[in-house]
Amino acid sequence: MTRPDVRSSSRRAVLGGVCAACAATLAGCARYGTNNGLAGPPAQPTTSSPAAGAGSSGAGGGASSGAGGPAVLAKTTDIPVGGGKILTAQKIVITQPQAGTFHAFTAICTHQGCIVDEVASGTIDCPCHGSKYSAVNGSVVNGPATLPLAAVSITVQGTSIVQA
Repeated sequence: MTRPDVRSSSRRAVLGGVCAACAATLAGCARYGTNNGLAGPPAQPTTSSPAAGAGSSGAGGGASSGAGGPAVLAKTTDIPVGGGKILTAQKIVITQPQAGTFHAFTAICTHQGCIVDEVASGTIDCPCHGSKYSAVNGSVVNGPATLPLAAVSITVQGTSIVQA
């Protein structure tokens, strides 16, 4: 017995709704650090040296996140040679594998999304499952991660490291 005030849904309408829900769910399942199905390798890091940034106009040791200028992530003196610094609020890790050469990567492990916690002995280390990444190019040195850390573009302006 059917009630006249209740609409019956067609099979096509129900299937359309289910397909839309599945598509929305799958869109949210993209892994961080992947190219999301796009061809080509992941982006490479931008490197700069203090000397390269010192000659650019408006670059000085006092760069700030004031109106109109890029936000300063760190000072070059904050990044130890052969090591790095993890900026947990920005989820960025900046390394200086050689004096005057800086690289930046996402601080989010590509294995299960933990924040890396250490830069030591030439690697960026994740505390969750032991993944290690190269401090030079973000590539996987030790799994279980299989994807490299995504590069973050930075420039050095005087003694300030800013996101490009």
